[in-house]
Amino acid sequence: MASLRPAIAVTDPALEAALEAGLEAVEAKLAQAVASPDQLVADASAHLLRSGGKRLRPLLVLATAQLGGGVNDQVVDAAVVVELTHLASLYHDDVMDDAPLRRGAPSAHEVYGPSVAILTGDLLFAKASQIVAGLGPAMVRLQAETFERLCLGQIHETAGPAAGEDPVAFHLRVLADKTGALIATSARFGAMLGGADRSAVAAVVGYGEAVGVAFQLADDIIDLTSPTEVTGKTPGTDLREGVPTMPGLLVEAAARRALDEGRADSPDVALAQAIAGDLSSDAALASVVERLRSSAALAEARQIARSWADRAQAELAPLPPGPVKQILADLADLFIRRLA
Repeated sequence: MASLRPAIAVTDPALEAALEAGLEAVEAKLAQAVASPDQLVADASAHLLRSGGKRLRPLLVLATAQLGGGVNDQVVDAAVVVELTHLASLYHDDVMDDAPLRRGAPSAHEVYGPSVAILTGDLLFAKASQIVAGLGPAMVRLQAETFERLCLGQIHETAGPAAGEDPVAFHLRVLADKTGALIATSARFGAMLGGADRSAVAAVVGYGEAVGVAFQLADDIIDLTSPTEVTGKTPGTDLREGVPTMPGLLVEAAARRALDEGRADSPDVALAQAIAGDLSSDAALASVVERLRSSAALAEARQIARSWADRAQAELAPLPPGPVKQILADLADLFIRRLA
């Protein structure tokens, strides 16, 4: 038994070999895609690629292709497209969030400046578009629709919910657009280009949407619970930067209920006020993180993440039993194991 990135066990030697070979081909094509005779462009474009990553999206493309005829050149190209799209979005996200670190290393905008980082993200989107153009009009349309959802998710997260809108439901929709959309497209690319039947394509798309939300909900929690050595950033960084997370939103919801019921002295109210306060000092941030770690909101956030992982696994029901279905189910399990 061996394992791939991320840590997914593969018990079928032939499938393992096919996925490993596919990932090697993807890495080689990613390196080609970011290469440039201009040294600044080459260095900036390869900045995040050099720092590694799970290659979750390419793995999904390669795995779902096995539901049809397996990996071919178009499947590999599609895997490169989704990873370039993901990397491009990270360049933009880090500038918008003013995040100093990504994968434990300085963010691109810290090294090259915000303008170069943004333009590098645009360049990677362009590279992805060039490659997807070779896959046919249907794939181009799918990539464009996915890109639209990525942008809408970021716009909505930046703007926040409208007056009277449920912040928790709003957050879940944002996660579906920002993360679920590209993961679902990764699964769809592989299944379609591998020649899987329509029912299999529909199953992996539903799975990808749900597992993407589960993945991001897990990140919301890991931001609070994992040490810097694991995440590459200070616990609670999202809180400090004002990025909405499920645990914080659940605390705010509990505080609103307490105030509506005349319980202004509720611990939820005090914690919500602390979250909304000045978290610029490490001591203040550490205090809020510690309180959140022992809160009912964190336990509830874990349960919501588990429910989305369960939903993802339920979407796999139409697929035939076998190692591919098991890999997809294991991926959903992995996101929940990350919360332990």
